[in-house]
Amino acid sequence: MTRQIRDLADPVQVSSAGVLDAGLPVPEEVSEVMAPFGIDLSGHRSQRMTASLLKSCDLVVGMGRRHVQEAVLLDPPCWPQAFTFKELVRRGEEVGARRPDQGVRSWIESVQGDRSRASLARRSTAEDIADPYGKPLDQYASTVAELAHLTSRLAGLLWPDEVGYSM
Repeated sequence: MTRQIRDLADPVQVSSAGVLDAGLPVPEEVSEVMAPFGIDLSGHRSQRMTASLLKSCDLVVGMGRRHVQEAVLLDPPCWPQAFTFKELVRRGEEVGARRPDQGVRSWIESVQGDRSRASLARRSTAEDIADPYGKPLDQYASTVAELAHLTSRLAGLLWPDEVGYSM
């Protein structure tokens, strides 16, 4: 998402955190598949998701349902702005791109819509992004391609005039 948000009028800060141990470097496969995008992750270290980190977020995007479940367990008030990446883009496309007179938080609220916390209890993985960890390099490349596609769609929904988005 770095390229899509670098030159936006709205200030955007992106953080990465997960459910694994903190301080781990990215797998070599990740560095290899990100290099063509001009992204150097050699200095990146994993960060564990915490309640205090979640409290400072306007939007929480998980790769899978488990990540969203963990976020909501750690910080229950984050529920309205916690989505799997696929769910966020799907629901965002259902409500439409953010209007010029609409703030980001207002758009996120409209995307939240009628979701219920009970939906987190489902066991479906349909809106999860496959974790390539420990799999062949082509699986990492496939995940990166999926993330790039979703990121482009999300940037277009949040900043349609600035990234030239049309559905």
